[in-house]
Amino acid sequence: MNRFLIRVLFVLVVCISSSLTLVSCKAKAKVVTENKNTDSNRMNTKRIIENYYSNKSDFTTLYIKANVKYSDEKQTQNVTAEIKIKKDEQILVSIRFLGITMAKASITPTVVSYYEKIGGTYFEGDFSSLSQWLGTDLDYAKVQNMLIGQTMDDLTKGKYQDSLVDQTYRLEDISNGTTKKYFFFDMEKFLLNKQEITQTDKNRMIQVSYSDYKIYNESQFPSTVFINAEQEKGKTEISLGYNAITINEELTFPYSVPNGYKRILIK
Repeated sequence: MNRFLIRVLFVLVVCISSSLTLVSCKAKAKVVTENKNTDSNRMNTKRIIENYYSNKSDFTTLYIKANVKYSDEKQTQNVTAEIKIKKDEQILVSIRFLGITMAKASITPTVVSYYEKIGGTYFEGDFSSLSQWLGTDLDYAKVQNMLIGQTMDDLTKGKYQDSLVDQTYRLEDISNGTTKKYFFFDMEKFLLNKQEITQTDKNRMIQVSYSDYKIYNESQFPSTVFINAEQEKGKTEISLGYNAITINEELTFPYSVPNGYKRILIK
């Protein structure tokens, strides 16, 4: 159970732990390019991005209660999670098993910390140490966006080619030769359906899919987040079912590592 809790925790607060070593997230100051096509009914890259960002997802705070199902080739586990978000400032995650809080994490733009009860251990560091360990540039915004159905990359700062795939608009990041990024959008509302990252030379792939968007105070958030990560050592699937979302209510973010816990280092 110890390893499982840590895995789930890292999924929620640092973008699926070691599976995201395949991501190369540095922003590139490049102009968005349009794919020239002859189909007059198809939107180009610029219009797709404009329509996507026209969707309102503004909030001050979010409170999310979720069921979490984790499965890999060796086990399947079910827990519940409580996720509190103060926009652009803090995310607090509590993992519970049979109603008992087993692990907790706090993430801010400068500090990432978590503890888990079974092993009596805790971690505290910043995104630079996590980025070095995972092999990718992480930041607070990417984690926050992944949880609420937003693209982890700023689409206005990339170079993309558009296409129509299975009745969805797809943007392909063409700025990196070895790492491929794809973003899929609903044709009607331009909500994010899926973001996919593939590193072919290392046989790694991750998909984060979103469905059943609901409106809260005019802002739209997904009710289901499904994560599928594949690499040479196996396949991992995680399903987050958001049972309840409360928006813009006053929240508290209590977090402190219990006395006597042993600090662990990520190398």
